[in-house]
Amino acid sequence: MYLHELLRNHASEAIKNLFEVIIEPSEIQLQETKKAFEGDKTIVIFPLLKTLKTKPEEAGNSIGQYLVDQVNEITGFSVVKGFLNLTVNDKFWVDFVREMCQNNDLIIEANPNPQKIMIEYSSPNSNKPLHLGHIRNNLLGHSISEILKARGHDVIKANLINDRGINVCKSMIAYLKYGNNETPENTGEKGDHFVGRFYTFFDEAYSKEMETLAHQGATVEEAKQNAPILLEAQQLLQRWENGDPEVIKLWHTMNQWVYKGFDQTYEHMGVDFDRYYYESNTYLKGRDIVIKGLEDGIFYKKEDGSVWVDLVDEGLDEKLLLRSDGTSVYMTQDIGTAEKKFEDYQMEQSMYIVGNEQDYHFNVLKLVLQKLNKTYANGVVHLAYGMVDLPTGKMKSREGTVVDADDLMEQMVATAQEQTERATPRGSEPSNVCCDRGLY
Repeated sequence: MYLHELLRNHASEAIKNLFEVIIEPSEIQLQETKKAFEGDKTIVIFPLLKTLKTKPEEAGNSIGQYLVDQVNEITGFSVVKGFLNLTVNDKFWVDFVREMCQNNDLIIEANPNPQKIMIEYSSPNSNKPLHLGHIRNNLLGHSISEILKARGHDVIKANLINDRGINVCKSMIAYLKYGNNETPENTGEKGDHFVGRFYTFFDEAYSKEMETLAHQGATVEEAKQNAPILLEAQQLLQRWENGDPEVIKLWHTMNQWVYKGFDQTYEHMGVDFDRYYYESNTYLKGRDIVIKGLEDGIFYKKEDGSVWVDLVDEGLDEKLLLRSDGTSVYMTQDIGTAEKKFEDYQMEQSMYIVGNEQDYHFNVLKLVLQKLNKTYANGVVHLAYGMVDLPTGKMKSREGTVVDADDLMEQMVATAQEQTERATPRGSEPSNVCCDRGLY
């Protein structure tokens, strides 16, 4: 019996027993409980008052208490003016899904017009481990992918690794200074945590050096720009961009440490990917596309040599695409990656699972691709969601103020193990069951 039918039948029975009047189940109005209030389903009391001849609060409280006392599926209620909000117990939902599975009611009909769809999610930086925000992103991306696959679409699950840039070089320079030939293998540390530790070391050293420069009379901005360890990281980035073999070797080694750690986290989390993209392989492609757009008059150059796109007519503003020194920005890199994705798969839709703080970025990306007359531009879709913040504010890896994904999953499994041991005889519950309960 489905929930609405069950609630209407019991509400009709409650009215008959409490008020000695007959109101057919079909006359009971039900709706979803508003998010501002506690509950799952709401009975609208107002239409019943003429027959019940009582006040809405009295009618709601009487019917609500009857349902809690007589109906196992109802565990609580509240009355807000003329609305009776009902809380349904967890067992009902479990039984409901089990029944649907047994009756094959959960089978999703195939889409008559299946599409090839790429879904990009996770997209971590290669200088630190995954955190709570990544857990949410990974589960959203993986779930949406599986739902679309169940509908018959050809889905490619993609992960873009941000594996280059100044932040990666910050970890590298810190390792060169403080690594002492340590490795994840000889320290017994997970690779992504190992590299992330050096990213934190960089920030600690950077803060101390800025403080020293400030004591020597430098302004805050001068201290930020001239701290020796930052200058060394910038020099390392230049050497990377110039293809210095020694730097490339270290970069490759540290990235492999991180990727091995990522793989372990993804496996533990139960998510996977069909294709990995790396920013280091696509950022130059975006630069070439922008230069071609400049030559075709789609973009324009300012006096300092920087290249921009004018989106004022589209309700946005002017957007930088290439810096005055010719280096790319994030938008340029995403243009290149978008092009590479389409070359590889010719998909109808390219979905990005990214937090809503990037709404502007993806609006600009789609408009730029449309100006470039890219056939795939209209298929760019940003599926946004709210960001995860701590009570103290936004998470910052360099300051160590993050909820680590591995630690959180380990804590949840430990909590499930503890609760299981309290509820069952020792050794009677397999450890993998505790893991499943902790994570899902």
